[in-house]
Amino acid sequence: MRKIRPETLELLEWPQLCEHLATFAQTKPGKRTAQTWQPATELTEAQQLLAETQAVDTLTERGIGLDLSQVADVEPTLERAERGGILSGLALLELAHLCHTARQIRRQITAHRDINVLHELVQHWSTQPELEQQIYHCIDDDGEVTDRASPALAQTRQQCRQTEQTLRQTLQHLCQRHSQALQEVLITQRNDRYVIPVKATHKDVIPGLVHDTSASGATYYLEPQSIVPLNNQWRILQKQAQELAEAVRQDLSLQVGAVAEPLRHLAEGLTRLDVACARCHYSLWLKGHPPQFQAPVQLRRVRHPLLVWQAQVEPERLVVPIDLAIPADIRVVAITGPNTGGKTVTLKTLGLIVLMAQAGLYIPAAAPAQLPWFDQVLADIGDDQSLSQNLSTFSGHITRINRMLQAATAQSLLLLDEVGAGTDPTEGTALAQAILETCADQAQLTLASSHYGELKALKYHDPRFENASVAFDEATLAPTYALLWGIPGRSQALHIAQRLGMTPAILQRATSYLQGQPLALNDLIRQMEQQRQEQTEKNLAATELLAQTEQLYQQIQRQAQELHRQKQALAQQQTQAVETAVAQAKQEIAQVIQTLKGSPLTAQQAHQASASLTTIQKQHQPRPLPRPQGFTPQVGQRVRVLGQVGEVLSLPDGEGKMSLRLGQLRVSASARDITSLDGQPVALPPPPLVQTPENTIDLRGLRVEQIAPHLDARLRGGEPAWWIVHGQGTGRLKQAVQDYLGQHPHIHRWECPEPSTTLAHWQG
Repeated sequence: MRKIRPETLELLEWPQLCEHLATFAQTKPGKRTAQTWQPATELTEAQQLLAETQAVDTLTERGIGLDLSQVADVEPTLERAERGGILSGLALLELAHLCHTARQIRRQITAHRDINVLHELVQHWSTQPELEQQIYHCIDDDGEVTDRASPALAQTRQQCRQTEQTLRQTLQHLCQRHSQALQEVLITQRNDRYVIPVKATHKDVIPGLVHDTSASGATYYLEPQSIVPLNNQWRILQKQAQELAEAVRQDLSLQVGAVAEPLRHLAEGLTRLDVACARCHYSLWLKGHPPQFQAPVQLRRVRHPLLVWQAQVEPERLVVPIDLAIPADIRVVAITGPNTGGKTVTLKTLGLIVLMAQAGLYIPAAAPAQLPWFDQVLADIGDDQSLSQNLSTFSGHITRINRMLQAATAQSLLLLDEVGAGTDPTEGTALAQAILETCADQAQLTLASSHYGELKALKYHDPRFENASVAFDEATLAPTYALLWGIPGRSQALHIAQRLGMTPAILQRATSYLQGQPLALNDLIRQMEQQRQEQTEKNLAATELLAQTEQLYQQIQRQAQELHRQKQALAQQQTQAVETAVAQAKQEIAQVIQTLKGSPLTAQQAHQASASLTTIQKQHQPRPLPRPQGFTPQVGQRVRVLGQVGEVLSLPDGEGKMSLRLGQLRVSASARDITSLDGQPVALPPPPLVQTPENTIDLRGLRVEQIAPHLDARLRGGEPAWWIVHGQGTGRLKQAVQDYLGQHPHIHRWECPEPSTTLAHWQG
């Protein structure tokens, strides 16, 4: 793809959008990069940028925020270190913050390895943990070298503090002895030496050196002779401490210079991540959705991003969304209608949306949103008078259109505002038609606005052309800014002039000039607009009725689910009551068995009673309610997919994919994402049953009376089916197994895959 022409970016107000994008960046380099952000020049690059935006979106959905606020612009610091310069403490601290932030960010992203795009971005970062640790060890939060940076520095600073303390104590005693000679009891500094304020009239009372005087001359700032040696010693120690601290910073600076290139790559990676976060947060602020790069143009309820931003500042400004559904075989869309009706905004909206998608941004439109990959966006929008080149409006337009046609390819998007305007209408119409036909031959798609009525008829002679118009409310004499497809528009010049306050006499005279002229086309267009308006109102009414019906159905569904829940709760209570009674009875029988152990016959009778009680338990325990089996979709049936209602166009294929119609769009979706209008999932074939040692119960060798206790101990939930091996023999064991299964509350059916085995299907 060729680079987008700067003049096109200016005409579409791309720099203003980049300024909005920059407000979402956290770092200075990120803001600077966002302010000059450019659309991708290749499809793969745009897809990579979009994948990064979506990856940050995924992290945001998971509650993970990437904090980059501590990242500074370190490029000047790195350049200074590479030249051998000594870095300031604050500059070193910024580098440590850079490494620390990168390490934290990498840890956050590595914890989500399924987000491959970001993982690939951070996995090769060299975060220099040793350098970071050493800087934090040697530099404090104010950028000063710490005492722990070197033993010599710590010792020198300790001596300096002790000397300073001695200095102040000596001056305190001196001030007390000569208080009458002092302007005030104050110990201060002049020329980096300790002094005291002495009255000018008493300057000879205390021997010493005068370093300064007050503005009035009434005060002398005197260094007493007795503290000159202490002041000298203090200054020497201060200078030594400064030299030792500078040596620490020099050593750290040399370490930075040695790894300047890895640090530069780290800073660039963080800046790229910051811009990706800015793209994501700006996209979410716009309530945008990720676009798909495929033909044709399918954009529903798309909004101009700059108007959305402006509406936040001026809430009274209404942003009217438009639909741009352009079939793949259409090459030119002629947009007609009144001035100030939104024709130019429509051109700019599509152009800006294309640039946003190519720059890795979501687009402010309803999902799903798709548009082809355009290798160039070329625009001629607005009044282009060039005084420096002595070009009129018409000449400026023609010059730019000529450059556009020379640059256009079969993958280009052309945007022409008021094509052919600015000259004689007859010649302008002919020129506009020729230009648009050339655009249809050369470019993938052209949107052109015009007032020329003859251009409205092109679609009836050339199937590559389509009409669209901006709607006008004749009741209020104001445009509605809505876009109507398939209907050419009227200029509404007289109505607009009336709304803008034109003198009625002039309007009446203009109307009289129109009488007798062929108005059949305008009358036909008016009728088509009325029919479209009536159809729109009917569609809105039908949509509202459908929404009310679905809302009522959902309410009934919730009530049915609540009744079902109450029924299950009641059944569970009954089950618990039966189980409690049975447990108590079993306990009593166990006591009887324990008492009658000496009598085999009585004990046998007790065991029989226990078995009978077990049978009663199974008979009274309620069977589980059958699970919803789902529904089988039919072609033409209305279903719900991802929160939207659509129509089934094809049944699930071998991969479980279905085709559906959502409005005017044909989409493919997984059957698992589709439900009926009442919330039932699509009935999918059950998984195959596989016999394993865990779901096999071998009863061979047992007697009939031993079967029930053995199955009681083994049959449990968690397996969809159980293989019960009883052998063939006389068939008594097989019959006993099936009698047992017939009374079991969780076995809803069984079968014999072979004579020696019964397959029992578990439910609940």
